[in-house]
Amino acid sequence: MTTDDSPPPISRTLKRRGTIAPANSAPEDRTAKTPAPARVAAFQTGLSAESKASAYLIAKGYRILARRFRTPYGEIDIVARRRNLLTFVEVKARATLDDAAWSVTPQQQQRIVAAAQFWLMTHPEHANFEMRFDAVLIAPKHLPKHLMAAFDAGA
Repeated sequence: MTTDDSPPPISRTLKRRGTIAPANSAPEDRTAKTPAPARVAAFQTGLSAESKASAYLIAKGYRILARRFRTPYGEIDIVARRRNLLTFVEVKARATLDDAAWSVTPQQQQRIVAAAQFWLMTHPEHANFEMRFDAVLIAPKHLPKHLMAAFDAGA
């Protein structure tokens, strides 16, 4: 075999493909942007509200199957089961319970319905359960408010 027939060294091939940076190149600036403090506070408020809602549902006899279940269609805050009933729960935390109730928009309802369909596809053992879409509203100085059948799949 002549030198023209031999394959190029692996490091040269990887450099060409962009897998290895050249030795004389400056390192990339990979500093992640820190989220805004308001965004961090909203995230922490959401986690706290979901924890309160989960505890409240457990006290009412529900078994939490999943929290923050992510799908390509969106996220379901809580998936819970009570006997033969499967509930998909949206948790809303606002300054007042009324504000929390109004914040479950029709677009969010559609997203939750699509995410619930994904849940059922990935968890076929729950396909024969009754299904309901609930909301748990959280506001300061109030007990959580559980709205059973807050909306239906036809929303």
